[in-house]
Amino acid sequence: MSQTTATQPLVSVSDRALTEILHHKAQDGRPDLAARLAVVGKSSAGFRYSFDFVEAHARAADDVVVEANGLLLFIDAKSAEFLKGSRVDFVTNQWGGTSFQVDNPNPIWTDPVSVHVQELIDTQINPSIASHGGFIELLEVRGENAYIKMGGGCQGCGMADVTLKQGIEAAIIDMVPQIKKVIDTTDHAGGTNPYYAPKSGGHHHH
Repeated sequence: MSQTTATQPLVSVSDRALTEILHHKAQDGRPDLAARLAVVGKSSAGFRYSFDFVEAHARAADDVVVEANGLLLFIDAKSAEFLKGSRVDFVTNQWGGTSFQVDNPNPIWTDPVSVHVQELIDTQINPSIASHGGFIELLEVRGENAYIKMGGGCQGCGMADVTLKQGIEAAIIDMVPQIKKVIDTTDHAGGTNPYYAPKSGGHHHH
C-alpha cells in the first residue's frame, strides 16, 4: 500500500472558512451536510470555482474526500488535479462583502499549447473584441481541439457573433498550428456552459 503523507491534505480549509461552513451547516439543520468544491472553468485570471453544500451521500465514487474538523469536503477527480495544495478561505472584501476564496498555487495551464493559446487570447483576441463588450476564455485544449467559451457582449448577438467567432477560430488556428479546431462551448440560448455539465442524455439543440 502506498504511503500518502497525511500531514498535507490535498486542500486545506482555513479556520475562518471552517467556522463559516459549520455555522451554515448548523443553521441548515442537516447534520450530514458536506461541502463540494469544483473547478468550473479557467481563464487568464485563474481558476473559477463552485462551492456548494451537498448531502453526505452525494459523494461520487471518484471523489477525493478531505476531512477537516468533522467537515467532509468532496472534490471530483478532475478538479482535484488542479487543486493540489490549495487552501479554502473565507474573506471580507473592502466593501464588507464576504465570500469563499480559494488560494491555489497551481499553474492554470501546464502544457505549452494551452499556454500559447492563452497568451494569444490575452494579448490579441480579447483586446480586439473588447470593443464589442465581449471576451473569450480558454477552457481546455484536448488533442487538436481548443475549447473556448465566449462571454460578455458576444453572447447571443446573432450575426456579429458568427463572424466574430469565425475570426477568433481563424486567428487561433493560424497562430497555434497544433490546433485544428476551435469549439465554442457556450450555450447561447441559456448562457450555461454544457462542457462542464454532468454528462446526461436528452440534450436537444434547437
